[in-house]
Amino acid sequence: MKRIRFLTLRFDTDLYEYELPAFRGAVSELAGREHPLFHNHLGADQFLYRYPVIQYKRMGSNPAIVCLEEGVDEIHHVFNNASWDVQIGNRPVTLTVKDLRMNQFTMQAWEHSFPFRIRNWLALNQKNYETYQDLTGLVERVSFLERILTGNILSMAKGLDWRIDREVVVRIEDVSPLRWQRFKDQKLASFDADFSTNVFLPDFIGLGKGVSTGFGVVHSLKDTNNNR
Repeated sequence: MKRIRFLTLRFDTDLYEYELPAFRGAVSELAGREHPLFHNHLGADQFLYRYPVIQYKRMGSNPAIVCLEEGVDEIHHVFNNASWDVQIGNRPVTLTVKDLRMNQFTMQAWEHSFPFRIRNWLALNQKNYETYQDLTGLVERVSFLERILTGNILSMAKGLDWRIDREVVVRIEDVSPLRWQRFKDQKLASFDADFSTNVFLPDFIGLGKGVSTGFGVVHSLKDTNNNR
């Protein structure tokens, strides 16, 4: 069990999904490139390999920032700016706050499961895509994806310094056809999936690759007003 701080900051403008990397870059410039949690770069060819505690999303059509744990402490570097005039791609944008919410969640694995949906989940790189293709039936492929999703949950927990004290159970109930997404100059196989797990997951938390730029966003299926 671990209690985490979880802040969502939503802006009153529109953003396309493909603009999320540019939005991340704009916010990183606002905060200052000397603060690596905003962009996960340590230098020209060095990266901060950890679960991102500052994640950039779309909530509805609006750009948003999700901050977890020490990411909550870092967001003041954005608020220190007198001007929130930024450049997102080729267009100038003035960011204004639409909604700011600060919560604390108890992260815990339970005896029962909760239903979720994950969108644009980057589940397969080239190596495990080949393994996936070699599997002969739907049951085997779903089981393979369940193991990957379980690993994603464990990686998230490790990144938040949370040691899960019981077995993580994941069951995929429904999965979309595979589609290809471009991520860091490579093509990765992605899915949308409905799944259940005994691990509590807050809405808008990310799982898998690319969570800092809007991939792998999780929503509770019990929440009908989550702007997905």
